[in-house]
Amino acid sequence: QVQLVESGGALVQAGGSLRLSCAASGRTLNIRRMAWYRQAPGKQRELVTAITRDGTTNYADSVKGRFTISRDSAKNTVYLQMDSLKPDDTGVYYCNTDTYLYGGYWGQGTQVTVSS
Repeated sequence: QVQLVESGGALVQAGGSLRLSCAASGRTLNIRRMAWYRQAPGKQRELVTAITRDGTTNYADSVKGRFTISRDSAKNTVYLQMDSLKPDDTGVYYCNTDTYLYGGYWGQGTQVTVSS
């Protein structure tokens, strides 16, 4: 199994920045991909960005140029740097991982609120 713990959510003004962290533990050598999803009130959870084991990244169109996913392999931690935040970025941000053998796992989520 893999355990994920997110941190870094906060209340921030529009135009501001935040950095979220997701620390993985457990069978981390089995991780194939790590991703960030978000869920706004009354909306479905959506993929924000992901990074594969070989470093390939992809981003939702709504965050391209503003958000950056990165990782520290030594710490088994993935980061989400969010710049130029907008009120539409408000939601609960979840860390997710896919593994080769054990399926997917979710973190508990961290709240990001962007005020206008």
